[in-house]
Amino acid sequence: MVRKPLPVDPVQESRRVWEKRWGTEAGVAMAAAASILRAENWLLGELNTVLSPLGLTFPRYEALNVLMSADPDGLALARFVSRLQVHPTSITNIIDRLERDGLVRRVPHATDRRSLLAQLTDKGRETAEEAARLLNDCRFCLPDVPDDDLESLVEVIREIRRRAGDFTDDPVAEI
Repeated sequence: MVRKPLPVDPVQESRRVWEKRWGTEAGVAMAAAASILRAENWLLGELNTVLSPLGLTFPRYEALNVLMSADPDGLALARFVSRLQVHPTSITNIIDRLERDGLVRRVPHATDRRSLLAQLTDKGRETAEEAARLLNDCRFCLPDVPDDDLESLVEVIREIRRRAGDFTDDPVAEI
């Protein structure tokens, strides 16, 4: 989606104002956080636009993608929370929508009668494959960003996530 560029970078303008009041250290932290959030909002909009012909949003695609690599018997809904980092209510809504669209079905857990699993349907698998093709074709809506810059970005954000306690580097842990 092509938008008319703003005449000034709103993050840099906010930083300038923030630094006047709170100082350089606070300004750089505010600008980093605002940059991440602004980029996330923009990118999510772009990804949703790419996926909309399939009736998907990016969060619904992520759920399908998790199921693509899960056990064919399905995945407990509670497991989605840690993998997708969303509230359990959001997982329920995502799975409800995918189920309504015939992409996922809920099935009883083989050994835990209290638990339900989400399982891909054939249509869900086909849709997930087509969505992955669309996302790969547009390079996840980052077509003009060099791979080296993307690698640097991944590493910087990974370090932020690590310091925030998002994960440990335990090689045997499973999510």
